[in-house]
Amino acid sequence: MKTAARAWIPMVIVLALMVAGTIYGPSLAGRVAYAVEVGKTEAARARLVELSKLDHMSELFRTVSKVVRPAVVEVRVTKRVKYVVPESFDDLFRRHYGPGDPFDRRQPDRPKEKPEPREREFFRRGLGSGVIIDAKKGYILTNHHVVSGADEVEVVLADKRSFKTEWIRGDVKSDVAVIKIKADRLMEAPLGSSDKMAVGDWVLAIGAPAGLDQTVTAGIISAKGRTTGGRGYEDFLQTDAAINHGNSGGPLVNTRGEIIGINTAIVSHTGMYSGIGLAIPIDMAKGIMKQLIKSGKVVRGYFGVAIQDLDEKLAKSFALKTTKGTLITRVAKGSPADKAGLKERDFIISVNGKETPNVNQLRNTIAAITPGATVPVEFYRGGKKRTLKVKIGTQPEDMTAAFIDESSDDRPGKGRAKAYGLTVQPLTEALAKKYGYKKPVKGVAITEVEPTSSAAKSDLSKGMVITHVHDKAVTSVAEFNKAMPARDAEKGVRIRVTTPEGAARFIFLTPSK
Repeated sequence: MKTAARAWIPMVIVLALMVAGTIYGPSLAGRVAYAVEVGKTEAARARLVELSKLDHMSELFRTVSKVVRPAVVEVRVTKRVKYVVPESFDDLFRRHYGPGDPFDRRQPDRPKEKPEPREREFFRRGLGSGVIIDAKKGYILTNHHVVSGADEVEVVLADKRSFKTEWIRGDVKSDVAVIKIKADRLMEAPLGSSDKMAVGDWVLAIGAPAGLDQTVTAGIISAKGRTTGGRGYEDFLQTDAAINHGNSGGPLVNTRGEIIGINTAIVSHTGMYSGIGLAIPIDMAKGIMKQLIKSGKVVRGYFGVAIQDLDEKLAKSFALKTTKGTLITRVAKGSPADKAGLKERDFIISVNGKETPNVNQLRNTIAAITPGATVPVEFYRGGKKRTLKVKIGTQPEDMTAAFIDESSDDRPGKGRAKAYGLTVQPLTEALAKKYGYKKPVKGVAITEVEPTSSAAKSDLSKGMVITHVHDKAVTSVAEFNKAMPARDAEKGVRIRVTTPEGAARFIFLTPSK
């Protein structure tokens, strides 16, 4: 009996374990799994402690912020805006209360008097940023649009001290401005080189976006040489470092804590940050800044040429193997370019040893050269590379006046180039006045452009004047009609047009199918 009872013991134990496993198994397994995960997390945290010791970027950004932020300032602007209360407000009172004092019901029959205009005013306040570039002299670099038209400008330092400005000098064409304050214990940031920056380099933007002072954002240089067409001289650095309203005028700095740009604009459909910020390169701002400090105005170099970029079709029509350069479409009489021997259709590829692959680069390069300097200009003429030396002039106030011709063709008639969607007429004095030409020019005026034509797609519009077809000058409708079916017309035709502002450009038209 005892032997039989002992035989049952193992079976009972197994059964008990099975019952216990069924009841407590899931809970026990969960606890085991949890313990494993806790162990893994603790091990990962220990690893992060080790890895953080290798995190040089955070330390780098902290150090850059520490050395630059004391030089970054808020620029608080107040503008006095005056306005006249319109008489319609008085008319509104009279309609409700009758003539006389609207609140004096005892005088309903007072003769109606014409009210005197009532002038009112209010104060419009704005906020931007700036950066101290000379601690001893109190010079602060910012944007022209931040301080333009201001009646009062207050500079608030990083330590919260505030100062009124001694003077403000700005240049609207580049959007650069310099402010001077009188203060002690200032900290400055050194100027770097934007030319040495490359796409992909780390940068930090510092300023007061939305009024939040001393804000630091990080990103990279996304592109160089950006333009928006918003002002005369642009060569923006593009960055994805967050920039918003209030950042304008603040510095864009490299990882050495040097200023390599002045934050100035954003590209956005909403008006808020969307990943594309633009900064004026410091190498462009340096020269402008020095002139503003020294004389309060900016003097730019001058060639005296109208220019344009080329696409592949136009380049081919001029027998050029590249589009990297700038085509001269017009040379002002008596200008530095004219005196040096440059001509229409010359294709400029470099000035003073610096490549000029597009209109913007050529314009900026010439403007940055000191008037009076003589520089070599490389260009193609008739397929051959040539070099001339040009003595740079001083840019005039009215750049368009030099390109106005004195004569015109007044013969009647109308010409039509159906294949290209164009209708032209002689540019009579009456037509020139209608289209806004200060003086008539030689050529035929475009009076109609078919909406879906080759001309429309090439941005030709009513009021432009065609001066050449291929390289043949056209001064009458008869000459225009004769020139249009010229050689290779079935493949396309090159025309030269000018505008009321004096701009000139070449356009290659292809006939509609």
